[in-house]
Amino acid sequence: MVNASERKEESEFDAKYDVIVVGYGYAGGIAAIEAHDAGSSVLLIDKMANPGGISVCSYGAMRSAHNSELAFKYLQKTNAGRTPDAVLRALADGMSKIEPYMRKLAEVNGATVNPREKVANYPFEGYETFYQTLIEEIPNFDPATYYPHVRGAPGGARVFKTLEDNVAKRGIEIWLEAPVQTLITASGGSREVQGIVVQTTDGVQRVQARKAVILACGGFEANEEMKRQYWQMTPVLAATTNSNTGDGIRMAQELGAKLWHMWHYHGSYGFQHSEYPYAIRMKRLPDWIPGREATAVVQMTWIVVDKFGRRYMNENPPYTQDTSHRPMEFFDTVTQDFPRIPSYIIFDEIGRRRYRVGAPTRNDPNAHYDWSENNFREIESGLIKKADSIYELAKTIEVEPDILETTLTRWNEACSVKKDPDFGRPAGTMMKIQRPPFYAGEVWPVVSNTQGGPEHDSNQRIIDIDDNPIPRLFAAGELGSAWGHLYMSGGNLAECLVTGQIAGKEAASLERWG
Repeated sequence: MVNASERKEESEFDAKYDVIVVGYGYAGGIAAIEAHDAGSSVLLIDKMANPGGISVCSYGAMRSAHNSELAFKYLQKTNAGRTPDAVLRALADGMSKIEPYMRKLAEVNGATVNPREKVANYPFEGYETFYQTLIEEIPNFDPATYYPHVRGAPGGARVFKTLEDNVAKRGIEIWLEAPVQTLITASGGSREVQGIVVQTTDGVQRVQARKAVILACGGFEANEEMKRQYWQMTPVLAATTNSNTGDGIRMAQELGAKLWHMWHYHGSYGFQHSEYPYAIRMKRLPDWIPGREATAVVQMTWIVVDKFGRRYMNENPPYTQDTSHRPMEFFDTVTQDFPRIPSYIIFDEIGRRRYRVGAPTRNDPNAHYDWSENNFREIESGLIKKADSIYELAKTIEVEPDILETTLTRWNEACSVKKDPDFGRPAGTMMKIQRPPFYAGEVWPVVSNTQGGPEHDSNQRIIDIDDNPIPRLFAAGELGSAWGHLYMSGGNLAECLVTGQIAGKEAASLERWG
């Protein structure tokens, strides 16, 4: 934090804008658009050469709601008292307006916006009011060609392209490769935010924010020290980018921000490749709703065992890409070790032929790895171990053969009767592991994105430890997400759109300081 008293004159600012938005993903793009449309001059900054954050890698399925009151009731239940009602109401109200909002933005490039009915992940009151809004096509736009540095679903790229086109149409100024170093505050100890210090390709610059600064620079999944301090299990590997290092959290903390939801992250389990900088998540299979287990009909080809060769979880929980890492957290105080980190997936030749088991995602021009269609390249490289018998496979991964053989025998018996008596995996997802050769892959906890950060109110103002808003400082997106307990698929994307709109409008509504 730099105090304004450290400069002699206001004119010593290198540039001046009404609103500065730090971070150019979905949330930052929306915030910049809304602040501009409210009549403010806007500077949109990102530390990376290629904007889009992790949002550009997403499925682009923006959670929407038919009824805001029902959406609020659902959010109340899934946040378990960890997020204030006023914040949840603002999110629910915004989710009920996402579809028409995206239709308006899509006019810029003729994108096709369509709804898709998909209820929320858990059967709480209100779950049936939710659906998804997607951009299914943009004329003359190929995501892989336009964003060659991105690997993910094409839907996320289409949404970001639509935001980029709207930002460009408005002529909003963008600075890339410009990491913000600190916030500038007013003299006299008021903590009123008045600008930023930013490292640009032309050197360090002091930029005035005459109305406000909006922090939309994501979480801390690439900050190893923060993960060690806030999470018990370790290591937890980042899945998509090295850009989210908690910069906005640090800057807000310097001004006394209260933190929330630091334990919570959207995660799963996946591979660690020695020549690839990010974790490789397992292939995503369809979600299912508790109480509707019969609808889970896509077979998962593997089971997961610990360092000793024993199963310890339902490998296919209702939302595998969000919570499947949680059983890995167990710490054994007798051995002073995490016996489930790493774990191993076990599958057979039928499973190997069924589909590729890994799915890399990234927003990084310097990272290059695509999983082979038949899993052969990963077997040849040794990322996945191969053996002609379970006994040999156990020896390869250094577990007791008797234990692993017992585990597989019990699993195959459970598959025969279509019931998992140990961990309740849905019958439709179960698949015998019996045809050689057999395969094993080392898997680790994986974080897709964090939810924790500075607390904010329903107007997206960042709150200090005394529950007062820090003057002229706002948050948007996953920087202090409202998701505090059970996440909902597509919820962070919806949150980026909703909180970006709120933060942009609220920041632009302020009078200029000075």
